Amino acid sequence: MNTITINVPDDHLLKLQQKATRLGISVEELVLMSVEELLNQPETSFSEAMEYVLNKNAELYKRLA
Repeated sequence: MNTITINVPDDHLLKLQQKATRLGISVEELVLMSVEELLNQPETSFSEAMEYVLNKNAELYKRLA
């Protein structure tokens, strides 16, 4: 595993610490969970492309069903 160091404004760090305390986890765990959630989200462009294709071909799909 690698380590990343970032600069965080004091007010953001305070909010992170408070949220981590409420959740009963460390700030590092909270940040890692947030990064993992971000990485697991589907790409917006893919979702938009999929919706476009489905809408564009909706009539064709109905006829083929």
